[in-house]
Amino acid sequence: MPAVDVQNHPSLQAPKRTQPLFSPGTGKDQALVIFVLGGPGAGKGTQSENLVRDYGFRHLSAGDLLREEQDRKGSEFGDMIKTYIKEGQIVPMEVTIQLLENAMNATIAESGNRKFLIDGFPRKMDQAVKFEEVVVPSRFTLFFDCPEATMRERLLNRGKTSGRADDNEESIKKRFKTFVEQSMPVVNHFEGQGKVVKVDATKEPDEVYQEVRRKFTAEGIQPEQ
Repeated sequence: MPAVDVQNHPSLQAPKRTQPLFSPGTGKDQALVIFVLGGPGAGKGTQSENLVRDYGFRHLSAGDLLREEQDRKGSEFGDMIKTYIKEGQIVPMEVTIQLLENAMNATIAESGNRKFLIDGFPRKMDQAVKFEEVVVPSRFTLFFDCPEATMRERLLNRGKTSGRADDNEESIKKRFKTFVEQSMPVVNHFEGQGKVVKVDATKEPDEVYQEVRRKFTAEGIQPEQ
């Protein structure tokens, strides 16, 4: 797949800032960001829904934002995004970061909510570094640890009803390979900074969520209810 010429697409270029748009927190000019990572099928979306319900986070799925953009009428990059997703490859970070920043700004403007769970991002080291450089440093990464065999079984079952183009055997293999080679170094990077909260995602969803809640309490993050 040919590389995207970022230089000739101003809308694809990451903001040229000397400091992040937000500082960490929930006050004025701040934003609280928790990255949610895990292999495809680890349960990121399900657990994010629980955290939105109980903790008041705004859930931003990088994958959902990209899928919405690829289907948006008149989108300059819809076909490009569609090709990357189909091939199980990572969309250029400039696209994803801009979509996330737009969604964060829209949420703050509409509701004043400054607490964000960012699901499925960052998936590469350059994404992690650039997001924290130009948008906001994350509080920590919530990592759902799950073996490949378990995730594969979940995705194939989901593919029977999801209608997603990437829930098939061929795309699943590519997504696993991409995750191990490009996303696990991100987890290891943040773990080295003491900024990873790891959860065993092999259990039933309710049990996984109870572990998430215990670990959030240990990090000083309390539910709103």
